[in-house]
Amino acid sequence: MRRFFPSWAAAALLLLGDLVALEESEPDPEEAVQLQFINFNFDTVWVTWNASQYPGTNLTFSYKFRGGAARSKCQNYTLDQGYASGCVLEVEPDEDGARDVILELSLCNKTSALLKRSVWISDYLKPKSPEDLNFLWQQEAVTVTCSNLSYKGLLYEVQYRSDFDFKWESTEQKTCSITVENLDADKCYYFRARVKTMESRYGSETYPSDWSEVTHWQGGERKDACQQEETHFPQFVLISSLVALLTVCVLLLLLWERHRVKNFLIPSVPDPKFTFPGLFEDHRGNFQEWIKFTENMAYVNKVENEEEECALEEMLVAQLVKAEVEAPTTGLLCPQTEVEEALGPGQHPHQPPQHSEVVTLGGFSFVMSDNSYVML
Repeated sequence: MRRFFPSWAAAALLLLGDLVALEESEPDPEEAVQLQFINFNFDTVWVTWNASQYPGTNLTFSYKFRGGAARSKCQNYTLDQGYASGCVLEVEPDEDGARDVILELSLCNKTSALLKRSVWISDYLKPKSPEDLNFLWQQEAVTVTCSNLSYKGLLYEVQYRSDFDFKWESTEQKTCSITVENLDADKCYYFRARVKTMESRYGSETYPSDWSEVTHWQGGERKDACQQEETHFPQFVLISSLVALLTVCVLLLLLWERHRVKNFLIPSVPDPKFTFPGLFEDHRGNFQEWIKFTENMAYVNKVENEEEECALEEMLVAQLVKAEVEAPTTGLLCPQTEVEEALGPGQHPHQPPQHSEVVTLGGFSFVMSDNSYVML
């Protein structure tokens, strides 16, 4: 059996579905508004919100401290691009004088409240920076003291470093009396201090205080500034530059003297290819074969030279004989038999004729008379 719904019922169901979908799509106002709290040393509380989420609208902030007076509106707004983005509140102690109180607040637009919240202001504590630091020096140690803040659960931190350190060294104590040891009296040190909260007491959303003013100390005396950084750094640069320049000069000298040093340490071996011509080109390095060949060449050359020499001497003797037959000359040119044949029988080469003189020419000796001549 089929059931039929009237048309008005179907329309009502559709309208109800659209309303549910619209309600689910709209963001939760309390989730859309993001608040940030900073409790400055229990003196003031700074509450900020994301004004860009509601452009062109000034939201209204009202608050009260639990146990205090009635709710009141903010009197000290902070602005962002001309619109309210935060409120600075003066902390009101409770009846017992305690500053750790609950803040009840609400944030509204023109028509309705966007959110309501209650928070412990101690969860967002930012302590005050330490002031009036005192330094008590004892040889290689210094004790830093200051006035303790009026509430507990704090850590006092002192950081220090010298010109030769790349990062700060840190020392912490629960009271503002911190001793730093193993310092060098010849070095200039930087000191600064701050206050942090203990997570076990205040939670994890707190803030450390701002750093105190940096002070400079050397050998137990306060300085306006550490001069070591200005003096040592140029000295280091100067020394490094000199070392680099000396290294470059040594390298250039070594390159310039490389060939001479190489020849001195490793003398060059002469190439036998140029000392023994033909040993490798014609005889493939066979020294025995090459020496026999060179001996033969030397003998042949020697014989040929002797023949040429004798031929020259024969020409000279022939010219002398032709020029003067009656006055024969002798010379130490060839073997004795050849000279005797040229001069004829009865003439000894070592007996110069009378009225003659000996003439030396080109390493050869000639016996000449007054009317003789030599043709070369």
